[in-house]
Amino acid sequence: MEKDNPLYAGQGIHVITALFTVEDGKFKVLLIKRNNEPFKNMWILIGGACYNNETVEEAMKREMYEKTGLKNIQTTFFRIYSEPNRSPIMRMLAVVYIGVIDCKKVKVLKKTTKTKDADWFMIDRVPPLGYDHSKILVDAIEFLKEKIFDSQILKNLFPPTFTMPEIITAYQSILEKDIDRRNFRKKLLASGIIEPTGENESSPGKKPAKLYRFCDKKN
Repeated sequence: MEKDNPLYAGQGIHVITALFTVEDGKFKVLLIKRNNEPFKNMWILIGGACYNNETVEEAMKREMYEKTGLKNIQTTFFRIYSEPNRSPIMRMLAVVYIGVIDCKKVKVLKKTTKTKDADWFMIDRVPPLGYDHSKILVDAIEFLKEKIFDSQILKNLFPPTFTMPEIITAYQSILEKDIDRRNFRKKLLASGIIEPTGENESSPGKKPAKLYRFCDKKN
């Protein structure tokens, strides 16, 4: 590397997290409203710039805490976006993570020193986003759909045990289409993601429902 080469100057790193949930059967993403330029007053995914004394993962966790109050959120590295003109200020590489959580188990800060608001938006009602976050969001949703049968990325949406209707409702919301529940159940069990616990959930006046759990062997 030629450190004096001007082509190396004026570059930075954005760390971005697309954080999703399923609430009352609705697939949602967490957005924050910017308080500063560029894109002041526009909604974006959670994120900001990486300091030069931290790793990108450390920066991702810091930015999430500073702008939402959330911490100890499990995330998965997703993709790098490197278009030179992503930011109007300077060349900013974007390192993107994805997370899926139960929004009812966390409290999101509505306002911080750097944000005006934060809220969960239904996927089909997301407003125009700043930077290239609209494209990142679309790509992240497609990634979740592709990985829905071969990963445990949705594990954090559920309690330790759950019924088949509960998990099917969540998956149907993410896939954004109606599901043949009988065939989907067979495919889900065959994938090895979940397994029956051998126990039933009893509700007054209802037929006992089998309980399932996520298998530990899947990543």
